[in-house]
This record gives sequence, C-alpha cells and structure tokens, in this order.
Amino acid sequence: MSLRERQRQQVRAEIQSAAFALFARSGFDAVTTDQIAAAAGVSSSTYFRHVRSKEDLLLDPVREGGAGIAGLFEGRPDDEPADIALAQSILTRSAALGTVEVEQWRAAFATAPHLLDRVALIPADHRKRLVELAARRMGTDPVTDSSPGLLVHLMLAAAEFGYLQWLRSTRNQSASLPVCVEAAVAAVLDDRWRNRR
Repeated sequence: MSLRERQRQQVRAEIQSAAFALFARSGFDAVTTDQIAAAAGVSSSTYFRHVRSKEDLLLDPVREGGAGIAGLFEGRPDDEPADIALAQSILTRSAALGTVEVEQWRAAFATAPHLLDRVALIPADHRKRLVELAARRMGTDPVTDSSPGLLVHLMLAAAEFGYLQWLRSTRNQSASLPVCVEAAVAAVLDDRWRNRR
C-alpha cells in the first residue's frame, strides 16, 4: 500500500472515529457533517473527499469487513469443505474488528436504527466470486447446480443476521460480534454442502 493510500485511510478512520463518538453522544440525526469534520480536525472539503454520506460512516464497516471474505475463502485449505471454509472466512473477518472501535461503532449505530435494514455484508460482485469459489470446492458448475449459490446466500444471510443481532443487542454487552456471527453461521453448516466430486 502506498504512503498516500495509508494517509487516506488514516484520515478516513479519524473521521469515522469522530463521527461514532458524536453519534453515540448526541444521536445520528442531531450531528452535522461540519461537526464531524471539526471533531476530526479536517476541513469540510476534506471530509467530503473521504465520505459520501453520514449513513456510509455507519454502513461501511460492514461492507469493509465483507470485502475481504473472498480472499480469505480462496486462501483456505483446498481440502476444507465449502461450508466450513466460507464460515471460517466470515468469522475471521468478524473477529478482525478491534474491540474498542467495534463497541464505539455499535453505540453509534444504536442512534440510527433506521439504517439496520441497509446492513449488507457483501456487494453483488463479491457474492458472485464467492459462488464461483464455493462451486470449485464442491466440484460442481454453479450454472447448472444451485447448491453453491444457495450455500453462499444462506451463509451471508446468516452472517448478516449475526451482525444485526449484535448491533441490536446494546443491552447485552456480553455477546461479542464474533459470538453472534458464529452462532448464526453454525446454523448453515451441514453435510449437504460437502464436496460432490
């Protein structure tokens, strides 16, 4: 990663952290973009170079977490069944979020419950790649066999449910994000997804 890209990510992280703190304290709707920029120590023009919308500040951590799942899935051992490899890839991404940052994010999200319905773990192009990778592990063609697509969609839906369960459970601080996601994806694990070669 170039120095410029690292600097860009650092500015974005500072804006996001400032926004989370303000949202948690004052509520999502009450906080302005100018307040976020000031709290992050950047100009309004810098803020808008790094952030499309306030909503994205809350939704992007899920998307960013999901973006690396395909790479992790591809890197799992070749002999690992598709369902286990995909579940482990999802769990690895969920566990990678820092504890302090993730709790701050949850507190911020609690002030914007209207955004919960927009939580999506992974975009369509990444889903397509996951289906291809699952089909390869299952020894089948995803065009003629719906099993790889069904596995991916069920597993991602379960993971998204785990994220939502965790985001909604602000009173139950003992249930961590990885625990919620692991419990959800475990429901999808089954011999039916095992290699068909």
